[in-house]
Amino acid sequence: MTATGTGTDERPAPLGLKAQIVRFVAIGAVAAAVDLGVYSGLLALSVWAPLAKAVSFILGTTTAYLLNRRFTFASSSGGAGKFLGFVVLYGSTFAVNVGVAALVLHVMDAPTVNPGLLAGFLSWFIAQACATTINFVVMRTVIFRD
Repeated sequence: MTATGTGTDERPAPLGLKAQIVRFVAIGAVAAAVDLGVYSGLLALSVWAPLAKAVSFILGTTTAYLLNRRFTFASSSGGAGKFLGFVVLYGSTFAVNVGVAALVLHVMDAPTVNPGLLAGFLSWFIAQACATTINFVVMRTVIFRD
């Protein structure tokens, strides 16, 4: 029996664009905190910046996916196709994220080991902004579209 008492598995009503954006941004802030925290911590441990970005991206992305699937796009049906779409999307934005972060460090002439606080943050922020924009558009229009 579901919370509605009907005995059927009813999905919640789809959210409008504004509500989805608000939830996506809030969840993105949580996931970004995970990503930035891991990235900063690994850089402080002198981990090679592209590897630190890769690990932080994976952990932040996993957080974002799980929370968005539950709270932002909950009305969407699940299934293997959606998960495959997620894997393809995040594989692509993984490459964008790590590549943009490395490019920003290169443009700033910052080292890839111990790049410094400002260079490390700017590389993370710009890469995150690019990947987040791509992720929202594709999740809303392709992966979680009903």
